Amino acid sequence: MLTVEEKTQAVVAALEDIKAQDIEVINTSKLSTLFERMVIASAQSTRQTKALADHVEEKLKEVGETIHGVEGGDSGEWVLVDLGDVIVHIMQPPVRAYYNLEELWGAHPKRANVGK
Repeated sequence: MLTVEEKTQAVVAALEDIKAQDIEVINTSKLSTLFERMVIASAQSTRQTKALADHVEEKLKEVGETIHGVEGGDSGEWVLVDLGDVIVHIMQPPVRAYYNLEELWGAHPKRANVGK
């Protein structure tokens, strides 16, 4: 069984294998008791979104990890891979921009309009 860091590294490596873009890892350990890391990546098509999710699933199974669930594979605009303490979101750019999970989870906090 991998540590959270090793699992996160394996996820990022699997995403890089198939040219995911804008990969971001968010440490959620202080924000949620459900999972410790969130990995967000962009894909350029429904085909690539599905391929990335399949590849993450395959690579993590190869190292003995359990896949708790995969959601969103039907549409391919946003696929979530649940690895327990690591959650992977693979999204097409418009969907990623709309939901803006990075800001929601505090990776990119809103900036206050200073002096206005």
